[in-house]
Amino acid sequence: MSPAAIVEQAPGVLALTGVLDYQSGPALREQGGRLIRGTQAAACVIDCSAVEKSSSVGLSLLLCYMRDARDAGKQLSVRGLPRDMAGIAKVCELQHVLPIPA
Repeated sequence: MSPAAIVEQAPGVLALTGVLDYQSGPALREQGGRLIRGTQAAACVIDCSAVEKSSSVGLSLLLCYMRDARDAGKQLSVRGLPRDMAGIAKVCELQHVLPIPA
């Protein structure tokens, strides 16, 4: 399993990768918030296609990133949500809250 990271691949496109859990969550929270606030793009996309495994921490991160984007006056969307994260979102009834394409 790869270590977790979030990096800006292109202006406003943030790639979330690796294993998202209680160990990686705090650092990803801080880094992601900093990237969202710092990007010059008017909109941000969180690309989750390289997330290898996620607990509910991954969804918590996405919700926090939504708040960061809103506070920065930016739109946010999510793409490439892995099956395990989508399943947790459905069980927690978050699929309508998160900016995930249908």
